[in-house]
Amino acid sequence: MKLFKTSSGIILQSNNENYLLNEDWDEVINHENLYQFLSTQNNNKIDADLNEIKISAPIGKQELWAAGVTYLRSRDARMEESKDAGGADFYSKVYNAERPELFFKALPHRVAAHKEEVFIRKDSKWNVPEPELTLFINAKGKIQGYTIGNDMSSRDIEGENPLYLPQAKTYERSAALGPCLYVPENEIALDTTISINIKRANEKVFEGSIQLNRMKRKFDELASYLFRECVFEHGCFLMTGTGIIPPNDFTLNEDDEVEINIEHIGTLKNIVAYRK
Repeated sequence: MKLFKTSSGIILQSNNENYLLNEDWDEVINHENLYQFLSTQNNNKIDADLNEIKISAPIGKQELWAAGVTYLRSRDARMEESKDAGGADFYSKVYNAERPELFFKALPHRVAAHKEEVFIRKDSKWNVPEPELTLFINAKGKIQGYTIGNDMSSRDIEGENPLYLPQAKTYERSAALGPCLYVPENEIALDTTISINIKRANEKVFEGSIQLNRMKRKFDELASYLFRECVFEHGCFLMTGTGIIPPNDFTLNEDDEVEINIEHIGTLKNIVAYRK
């Protein structure tokens, strides 16, 4: 099942049928057993074309967090970009450490929706998107659903000094989520594929894909560390890291189109821009 957050309310898509839920987004997604709850919500069927409806990012009062260096390719890329600053060893150590890297990414008002613009920094010359499976974890620390995340990153700023990570990762429209919250009966399969395509002037300039089973960390492990000393009254979202890194000579340009697809969830599309 999928939940779409729209200006008209919450649209539940189940078995190719659409239903309108006249309830509060934060209350709905924070049900203790969300799949079971949604299975009973089939009383208000509607005829809706989701391609014609403005879809908001599937986030309400939740914070967005992120995990880093969860794939081997991510570790190697971070070591390459930070070697001149002497920070390469930190990324190797965190990849093999018991404790994962977790960092705050964005408040809801800084998160872009499907088909909205994501921003690149004016003071950065090396910017990339990072396609990531994103978990929704309820207030009790239980993983309830999944969405697609785009963790926009300034690689030159992070590579200059690991302590610059917040500036490389957290700024206006530095993240996108969508198009929906996917709520399956069971955990998402680890052979699920994440793929990304980047187009420039309608020409493909980068593509890549990877399966979730290439991730070193387990989803429950990441969630448990995040909830050790944090309370999330409305639950939270957690990006789980990326295993797809463009080559070092690639950087995003204004007007590039970024499409991220995750099997079962759908496609998140964003246009790259500078903050006006």
